[in-house]
Amino acid sequence: MEEIFNGVANVGFPIAISIYLLIRIEGKMENLTSSINELSRVIASKLD
Repeated sequence: MEEIFNGVANVGFPIAISIYLLIRIEGKMENLTSSINELSRVIASKLD
């Protein structure tokens, strides 16, 4: 039984950290995507 708890502790912690980091990065990626799209529009308008 102790082996099961150790297994969950060893695997569960990295999974929890990975999920936390993915959630944080998702917001930053959305901001980056919108900034790139806005920059593309500005560059396109300057070239016209």
